[in-house]
Amino acid sequence: MHDIRAIRNNPAAYVSGWSSREVEDAQALVDEILTLDTALRAAQTAGQTALARRNESSKLIGAAMGRKDLAEAERLKGEVESLKGEIAAAEAEEARVGKALRDLLAAQKSLAADDVPDGEDEAGNVLVGQPWGTPKEGGPSKDHADLGEALGLLDFEAAAKMSGSRFAVLKGGLARLERAIGQFMLDVQTIEHGYLEVNPPYLVRDEAMFGTGQLPKFEEDLFQVVTPAFRTNAELMGVGSVVYELMQTASLTETLLEAVGDGDSRLLADTRERITSLRQTADEIVEARQFKREPGSQQAFLIPTAEVSLTNLVREQILPEDELATPMRLTALTPCFRAEAGSAGRDTRGLIRQHQFHKVEMVSITRPEDSEAEHERMVRCAEAVLEKLGLPYRRMLLCKGDMGFSARKTFDLEVWLPSQGTYREISSCSNCGDFQARRMDARFKRAGEKKTEFVHTLNGSGLAVGRTLVAVMENYQEADGRIAVPEALKRYMPEGMTHVG
Repeated sequence: MHDIRAIRNNPAAYVSGWSSREVEDAQALVDEILTLDTALRAAQTAGQTALARRNESSKLIGAAMGRKDLAEAERLKGEVESLKGEIAAAEAEEARVGKALRDLLAAQKSLAADDVPDGEDEAGNVLVGQPWGTPKEGGPSKDHADLGEALGLLDFEAAAKMSGSRFAVLKGGLARLERAIGQFMLDVQTIEHGYLEVNPPYLVRDEAMFGTGQLPKFEEDLFQVVTPAFRTNAELMGVGSVVYELMQTASLTETLLEAVGDGDSRLLADTRERITSLRQTADEIVEARQFKREPGSQQAFLIPTAEVSLTNLVREQILPEDELATPMRLTALTPCFRAEAGSAGRDTRGLIRQHQFHKVEMVSITRPEDSEAEHERMVRCAEAVLEKLGLPYRRMLLCKGDMGFSARKTFDLEVWLPSQGTYREISSCSNCGDFQARRMDARFKRAGEKKTEFVHTLNGSGLAVGRTLVAVMENYQEADGRIAVPEALKRYMPEGMTHVG
């Protein structure tokens, strides 16, 4: 979210900032924002002026009645009624324009930090320092999907039958290895790096998604459910039974028609029309009663990352400064759910881009002056995991066109995948400044000060478990098709288990 006062005081900075983040016609956007801001303040002024006049006229009515000037009292009463209308009109205009302004501001990206490079996409990202480790060359380099299927421990077909594409079933030693990776990462971040472990909800309200920037712009990338507020289980069962009976009747009738064969063509046509009608009725009931949001219902979403749950722990709070003397550091190992609506055709095979996966997330809440140093620390916490696992990686500073919606600066860590002969993203660590805090109204108060300030929020993967499993499988595969267990993970595996497969 953006500070309208900052836009008002320095519009050129926002024109430049949004233009560099691929916002089309940023000048027109800023002009529209300022026009709405002017209209909003005019409506507020009109309402306040009318309210003051009404209060003054109300006082004068009493004075007129006291001196028995009935004509003046009646005139003033008429003026008060007229002013009530003006106040109501001003309030309606303030509400309309205010909503339009808030919606417009909520849809705009965060501005990038000064040291973020220009660029339209990943081609504009910049390598930071030198890659760590030596990429594996020579020897077996079978793709992780082929490797897992050959071992009989990775089953995409079974997952597709029950859930569709971009799901996987992990079995035996591979499932155990994934669990070991997640537990190892969580221990590193909590025991060694001082993050507080949290077990948060996986289902959150739309307000929480708005707070971290997933809504309203990226709703199509989320999995959502609607939780009815006033519908009982009995009502749902009743609706379900009606739909079931309709569908059963349609199917039974169609079966009978097939058994009878050709008969009275007019009767057959009429019956088939009734079958179609039954099915349409069933569909309408499902659409109207079970999937549409009703008054009083709540919209909820499965988290795309624990960033949402962890960051929202400070929403609508004013923290005392001493709670942020050391940044608040939170971590969680959770399942994550992403519809991946904008990634058609990308990584459709394997574990790289799944609808459901696990991730260890890191979140920090800081004072503004501490966020840059905390960002560097967070990246190092993620890098430490890769180094302990002996996985070659590199750090990239993302350009303005490749950063996420809420970020002002982002570092990606990319791990070496032998089968692809290249580095692939495994962690993304972002400093969001006060962008999310404004959306959540998360603030702090300095000692001895009356005014409050917005906190800064940061988030990062420490790491994505599924992608780390891919990197371990490919970098630790052996000539016989088995996967060696990295030394750092052996204590999380059954005693004596040095290989998977």
